[in-house]
Amino acid sequence: CQFASKQLPAASKPRYTFAMNPVISQLSAEIGKILGAHGGTVTFAESCTGGGVAHAITAVPGSSAWFGAGFVTYANSAKHKILGVSPELLSSEGAVSEPVVVQMAEGAAAAAGADFAVAISGIAGPGGGSAEKPIGTVWFCWSGPQGSLSQKHCFSGDRHDIREQAITICLKQLLHQVT
Repeated sequence: CQFASKQLPAASKPRYTFAMNPVISQLSAEIGKILGAHGGTVTFAESCTGGGVAHAITAVPGSSAWFGAGFVTYANSAKHKILGVSPELLSSEGAVSEPVVVQMAEGAAAAAGADFAVAISGIAGPGGGSAEKPIGTVWFCWSGPQGSLSQKHCFSGDRHDIREQAITICLKQLLHQVT
């Protein structure tokens, strides 16, 4: 089979990814070092971050030893079908809520067979916010052998800023959980 090769023009500006953030990159590497040394594994159930955490984690060489699967469940139907989140809970509490991220983390851990799981669901904007849940509201749940921790954070900035802050908080707390 013959393939033609064509040189594509280089972009004028390098494309930024969350894994290029030095704090996110360092946190990902530290998590990998600890999980790798102890034979632990992690998974992520992401909504508003759209796979950004998994992207940062898999930028670490050797991550396949401690990261086997992640889940981007942006739609409520995916949260239910893939992670087993109760449709009644999604309807009554909304996707951006503590009980939903708890079920997301539990479902991800079970589906991936991971020791640690993190779930993230939030409103990154520019639309979708409300008086009860303004843009920047993000719920997290970290689950592991020592139990679960859920937290709500309210971030500021644009969509990119909110997602980057959420990824950073996710990894900082995960590093604390795995140590």
